[in-house]
Amino acid sequence: MRRQKAAWLGIRTFETIARFLPHSAAVRLGSWLGVLAWLFSWKRVDAAERRCVRVLGVGVTEARRIVRESYRNHGRCAAEILRLPILEGALDNLFSVLGEENLRKAFEKGKGVILLSAHLGNWELAAAKIARMGFPVEAIGAEQRDPRITELLFSLRASGGVGTIRKGLELKGALRCLQAGKILAVLLDQDAKHKGVVVPFLGRPASTPYGPVKMCWKLGAPIVPVFPIRKNDGIHFDLVFLPALDLPPEEGGEGSLVKAVSLCNEVLGEWIARFPEQWMWLYPRWASTVGD
Repeated sequence: MRRQKAAWLGIRTFETIARFLPHSAAVRLGSWLGVLAWLFSWKRVDAAERRCVRVLGVGVTEARRIVRESYRNHGRCAAEILRLPILEGALDNLFSVLGEENLRKAFEKGKGVILLSAHLGNWELAAAKIARMGFPVEAIGAEQRDPRITELLFSLRASGGVGTIRKGLELKGALRCLQAGKILAVLLDQDAKHKGVVVPFLGRPASTPYGPVKMCWKLGAPIVPVFPIRKNDGIHFDLVFLPALDLPPEEGGEGSLVKAVSLCNEVLGEWIARFPEQWMWLYPRWASTVGD
């Protein structure tokens, strides 16, 4: 309980400071706080480094650099998300959009769009940018241990024009979102445990959610991969939309499901491998399959 209170106080204090500072200064502060978290979270850092060595095949020194930069990126993300209510038009200056035609082509089919991504770059800021581009966006909400943090995250998301589908209503809410012709944002890089299908993720067997594939087959909603990649200045992003995935037909049964989910993971893995410093290595992605 004390730890929760301290975390909540820290978040609200950081929120106040981040909104007072100019944007670049707030993001730099977030970067420094990310490094502090890296320094004092040695158990999680060690696990993340081992994960990185196994998956990417890099040495310990390189893995340490990647994980440190990953923490730095998430510190920046925290500052940016806390600043969402005051960013408004500034989002236009923070993003360079590449492949927008891929999203518009999929959206114009009128069957909704499943945006496929990972915890890469800043996914929350990207959703707000997409909403600002004129697309109706909803995302499935992740419950935090402290309900106050959950409500804060949902309110920040709403301030960026993005709706939240609450836990417990995921399937029905997701179907309603797509049936209304909206965009459903999905992060597919978390362990689905006993509720997923086991397919390779970055070359290692991982339990992966198959809901997006099932909804694509059921409703005809295209799956469009999107990646918000932070540029070298640490402030700006390339928002990259790829063409809709060409999934195998559902008629193939379990084999088609495995192929379709594998295709989703292949795309995510390719971009994570290209920008490993921007992915969330602290999360135990392979815990329920090969151990983590």
